[in-house]
Amino acid sequence: MNRFQQLAVLTLATALGLVTIGVIVRATDSGLGCPDWPFCYGQALPPAGDAKAWIEWVHRTIAAVIGFEIVGLAVLALRDHRRRRSIVLPTLAAVALVGFQAWLGRETVRLGNSGESVTAHLAAAMLLVGLLVYLAVRAGYPARLTDRDASQRFTLLAAFGAAVTFALLLFGSQVTATDSALVFPDWPLMSGSLVPPLTDVTSAHVLHRWVAAVVGLIVLAITVAAWRTQRERPMLVRLSVGAAVLFAIQIAIGGAQVLTRLAAWTQTLHLALGAVIWATLAGLTVSSYYSARTATAGLAADDPRTPSGARTSGDTVRAYIALTKPRIIELLLVTTVPAMVLATRELPGATGGVDWADWAALVFWTMLGGTLAAGSANAINCYLDRDIDLLMTRTRRRPLPAHEVEPERAVVFGLVLGVISFGVMAWFVNLVAAFLTLLAIAFYVFVYTLLLKRSTPQNIVIGGAAGALPPVIGWAAVTGNVGVPALLLFALVFYWTPPHFWALALRIRKDYAAAGVPMLPVVKGIAETTRQIGLYTVLMVAISLMLWAVARMGAIYLGAAITLGAIFLWHAYGLWRHGASEEASTAGAIRLYRYSISYLSLLFVAVAIDALVVIPL
Repeated sequence: MNRFQQLAVLTLATALGLVTIGVIVRATDSGLGCPDWPFCYGQALPPAGDAKAWIEWVHRTIAAVIGFEIVGLAVLALRDHRRRRSIVLPTLAAVALVGFQAWLGRETVRLGNSGESVTAHLAAAMLLVGLLVYLAVRAGYPARLTDRDASQRFTLLAAFGAAVTFALLLFGSQVTATDSALVFPDWPLMSGSLVPPLTDVTSAHVLHRWVAAVVGLIVLAITVAAWRTQRERPMLVRLSVGAAVLFAIQIAIGGAQVLTRLAAWTQTLHLALGAVIWATLAGLTVSSYYSARTATAGLAADDPRTPSGARTSGDTVRAYIALTKPRIIELLLVTTVPAMVLATRELPGATGGVDWADWAALVFWTMLGGTLAAGSANAINCYLDRDIDLLMTRTRRRPLPAHEVEPERAVVFGLVLGVISFGVMAWFVNLVAAFLTLLAIAFYVFVYTLLLKRSTPQNIVIGGAAGALPPVIGWAAVTGNVGVPALLLFALVFYWTPPHFWALALRIRKDYAAAGVPMLPVVKGIAETTRQIGLYTVLMVAISLMLWAVARMGAIYLGAAITLGAIFLWHAYGLWRHGASEEASTAGAIRLYRYSISYLSLLFVAVAIDALVVIPL
């Protein structure tokens, strides 16, 4: 272990200790023990008999020590690793982040420990911990990496586990900020129920428990995947098992918080363990990535998979944009804004009290976060499917099979977009929308691309849930929760997806057959596919009419749902009727595919218009 790595590990340990002391500050209500900053009652040392002032002073002093340690890391990086940008740049970023964290600490004091400032302070602290984990791990690997095309599938799973754990920490901070830790006297139930009503008082606590359950399943999945696929890398298995064991203990400590009425030791241990779990999963992600990169001798400089030839910066930018599949993103966003318009009717005082300037800003940030999230999922999908994309005429010109982008850079690009999307949604929208955005990415990448696409003809049916989440995210962006109309919007897109995608699959079924992808037309044939399209179309139209009743829509939406649905049924019936003819079914599939895009767009436009101009029946 070189001296840079030693200092990075020491700084990481100090940072985790600081997080623990920060919880003690919160548990003992010592956050304002020193009402001024950076001094304490205008002097270097607090008054001798003021315990709260001393607790806060110790917290600030250790934070200052971390500042000096990180400056020391920057000096060592420039002295010992000046040619390694992968170390120098993150170290300089750590210097900037610790300065930002100090400013947040001052703002937290100035704002009287407001909920937003406390959450932001914790988020910055966890980002700093993650950056220190990266530096400690990266310094242990060689400067020159070899295998550019190594499989990073497990890295993707570990990265998602780290991301949802970070989100869970923020949900926990919201519980503290809203003082709702004891809103339910029992555990694991909440007032005797697993699904209590969501109110302004209970929502932060309920969401924290629900998200914790989801994250626990994800951590367990990571452990199982490590045990099955990473046996040759014992360190990754140990980190995965360690994270799972710590998470189980964390669940018990969370219950103890409720049962002991927030005893100080439970609060301290709960967040300390959360920080350690986050650091463990971050370390697992970085270790998995670099272990894969150093596993083999790598590619030669003249390997045909290496992007070659003179490429301009414009070519590179266009290639990365193509990785995000912009046309798919457009269709997803079409369903987001109308859901936000409909959800606005649920807000208190919505008839005349909505600040439309703030609403427009919320739409902008939700659209930006959603665009980045969809781009993230699509870029990672391109990385995972690059082998079959090369075999299909429709996809072989994508950036990876065309050798315009290196696979490693594509997956890093996708991960970075996902991190930025979560940050945008969490900071500018709300945590519920941010977490749902993470789930949408995960469902598309792991459930659809990795688990279902190559294993079952029902891949698009189940995997369609990822594309059905944008209206739910839009609803949550406005209301902070998920209502019944949002679930019906989800169901509408969910049942629209099979007819839409199977129509495309009918057209390019030979491509899927060549690539060995078990799409329904390949496995069951044209006749069965057209029959399934007809059945799902009936369900989709029925749900569109249910939405009219449940969401109290007016005549505009009802007329659109009936008219557009009737045309969809007519196209689906015509395709079903000609299912025995390959030529006729292909032509009908093209017409249905094109109309399905118009159907979804126009129906959601009708949702928005009807919400703004309600014509009751």
